Amino acid sequence: MQNLSTNSGPVPDDEQPTSLQAYFKPQISPDDIEQVFRLKQAQPLLQAFTALFHGGSDSVLVRLLVLQELASDAQATSLSRADINTRLGYLDPDSLETVLARLRSHHLLAWDAAQGVYRITPMARNILAALDALLGLGQDEDDAEMGFLLSQVAGSQAVGGVSVEQLQHLLGRMVDLTEEFRDAIASGSEFRLRAAQQKWHTACDWVDKGSQIIQQITTDPDADAATHRAAQAIGRAQSALLNMQGMFSRALNQIERQRVHLGQSGLSTTDIKTWLMQHEDLAGLASSAVALPVTPMFITPSEMIDVAEAELFADKNNRADDVLPTGENAHVTQSEAAAIPVELDTWLTRLTSFASSTGSASTVHDTLLPATFAIASYRASLLPLLGDESEAALQGGTATMARLPLEFAPQDDMVKLKDPHVAAISMATLTPTSDTETQNDR
Repeated sequence: MQNLSTNSGPVPDDEQPTSLQAYFKPQISPDDIEQVFRLKQAQPLLQAFTALFHGGSDSVLVRLLVLQELASDAQATSLSRADINTRLGYLDPDSLETVLARLRSHHLLAWDAAQGVYRITPMARNILAALDALLGLGQDEDDAEMGFLLSQVAGSQAVGGVSVEQLQHLLGRMVDLTEEFRDAIASGSEFRLRAAQQKWHTACDWVDKGSQIIQQITTDPDADAATHRAAQAIGRAQSALLNMQGMFSRALNQIERQRVHLGQSGLSTTDIKTWLMQHEDLAGLASSAVALPVTPMFITPSEMIDVAEAELFADKNNRADDVLPTGENAHVTQSEAAAIPVELDTWLTRLTSFASSTGSASTVHDTLLPATFAIASYRASLLPLLGDESEAALQGGTATMARLPLEFAPQDDMVKLKDPHVAAISMATLTPTSDTETQNDR
């Protein structure tokens, strides 16, 4: 007979029998913390999750398998033990009995003793619905990042109001993505930039889907102040994400200008790196490229003497001059700075004149037009640079534009125009600002 107290390992902290107060400081009462009160109210739901996910991964998988299989038939409101054995005939009978007992004891399955049948509880269906939504989006990592959070916000808004905590989770994910994209831009790596840009496109798709939901929350008169503030913060985070397209374009254009091409082959260093990254075993590429070692040729002494005599009596004066040719000065070329494009110069002149001629706000289309669609699109793409501190610290035409005393304020609505080239344009305003205000903002 063994002493279990001496041979068994230490009990994990989460399984030690202790009170909730033991986790807090002596002068702090758990009941005084709002989040603890909310979690205590949800104790039955938390115990249901504990029943499903406590233990090893294999046990968790089997419990979820049994619960999903029993709830898969929506037409069957009750299940007899014979029905369960038929549905789950591939499981060991003892293991199945253990799982059913655990689900029944935590109120995920209800046992009707009068009729001798099992029933799926509403709490179990809610848990399965949440898991199915997360697992469905989890097939695509990018979709799972924001899609599940946005679906929770949309669902809560549709059935009676979204909570501040749900909005905070969505806002936190947007802030994380923004910082991730900024780190990718600061890294200067083309491959990391392109991967981040692809992820940015996926995030923008979710932003477009969530804009209408956020607008409904901000215009809801029944929502409290905290909900309004969280929704407005999400709107600002969405704008920050959308404005990163210009940062991606500038960073990729800078890399394109610095790309090195290998002779006249048309290949660049990026092509070579991409090709190398597709091979797991780089050392194996040199297996057939390394030449065989030189095989020595052995000759007899008499042949060596003949060669030596020929070299000794050869006319040394007939040998070609081995002196290196005289050097030549390298051609010195001076690269001139690229001139500002004509359209950018024209646009800068027009914006400078607008900033100095008026002191009131004006709609953007009055400033952009008249112009062709291509020129108007080019001008509109430069407007987010106004007031950009990082761009203003640089040199060039775009930096000059960023330092103009103008404030660009885009809006979500569209306005139809009677223009031969542009049918409609997003509503936005340009407002001149004084130099003092601009310096204070900076």
